[in-house]
Amino acid sequence: VQLQASGGGLVQPGGSLRLSCTASRISLEHYAIGWFRQAPGQEREGVGCISSVDGDTYYAASEKGHFTISRDIARSIVYLQMNNARPEDTAIYYCGTRDVPCSSFSSDYDHWGQGTLVTVSS
Repeated sequence: VQLQASGGGLVQPGGSLRLSCTASRISLEHYAIGWFRQAPGQEREGVGCISSVDGDTYYAASEKGHFTISRDIARSIVYLQMNNARPEDTAIYYCGTRDVPCSSFSSDYDHWGQGTLVTVSS
């Protein structure tokens, strides 16, 4: 299993950014993909997740409406759309996968991508 997160960069406050998580050697119909982020000096925290079979999405309560997760099964890509970016969104964003339903705990995920840095600043 390989995951690669990409799409990070510098975005202005209030702007939008779309991150991608490309999965190799797995089918998104059988594996859930979770998005997490880690700011400097802080623990990794959950942003949201998309389940495997039905593609239902789940978000951290504080992030609902701020992020949108979607997927392209044929291309094995899961997207994390960030709208109305805030400086506190600055972090390294990671995607992880597990072969059972979504979880909000990073320790429940078996495989991780290398992360992509998002910086929200003017």
